[in-house]
Amino acid sequence: MKAPRKPTLDDLGVEPETQAWRRSSDGPDAIEVAFVSGLGQPWVLMRVAEDPDGRVLVYDRREWEAFVDGAKKGEFDDAAD
Repeated sequence: MKAPRKPTLDDLGVEPETQAWRRSSDGPDAIEVAFVSGLGQPWVLMRVAEDPDGRVLVYDRREWEAFVDGAKKGEFDDAAD
């Protein structure tokens, strides 16, 4: 069974430049996230802070909560190695 396709920014009717982005840090490797609504549900957008015109990833709430939980538990601590 094929997983449903994730919505794009166009599908969500979202313009990145109008969102309230939250930055993870002031460093060059910072990410930014924005919390938006679209298609009747909440979504989380993520992008590289130093490339605001680049790719924007779209996560549903379940995926975002799993990511945050993993980060809190240190699952990504060795990702930069």
